[in-house]
Amino acid sequence: MQVGPVVSFYLLVIFWVIRVVIITFFCSFLGWLGIRILDVLTPTIHEREKIGQDPISIALFIAGFIIFLGCIIHGVSTSPMAIGRSLLASLINFNRLELLTINFFVSLLVAVALFNIFNKLTPKIRFLAIRDNSIAVGIYVFSYLVFLGIVLHAALTMSL
Repeated sequence: MQVGPVVSFYLLVIFWVIRVVIITFFCSFLGWLGIRILDVLTPTIHEREKIGQDPISIALFIAGFIIFLGCIIHGVSTSPMAIGRSLLASLINFNRLELLTINFFVSLLVAVALFNIFNKLTPKIRFLAIRDNSIAVGIYVFSYLVFLGIVLHAALTMSL
């Protein structure tokens, strides 16, 4: 009687690496889409245009993206893989992809809604004044990428 995995360790590692790459690219696409949607939902702040105006803004964007990727890679690396499924089915779990996508859109809409609500509730703090400074926009997008990374990390590691 065999105790332990039915497939070899190296085959599991190969499937694990492939899954990490696939999910990381999918989540990176969501991050890119999130920046594009953020541009649309906050029309007075031109994020992608402003970030490119200053090297510090660019560095903040890159730092946010690296933290975003770290959250994603950690989430996909620590989520369960081949428990009760075939290896191929554990490579691309469509329920998990649906959960990631739903979580992405809900968190994006909630974040933008709360941004606008807090902007209205605090009239002495002009949130939209960040549009006048590329570094401020860089910090804003940096925090959004970290937020999105944490949200997607939660979707990756939660039990289904």
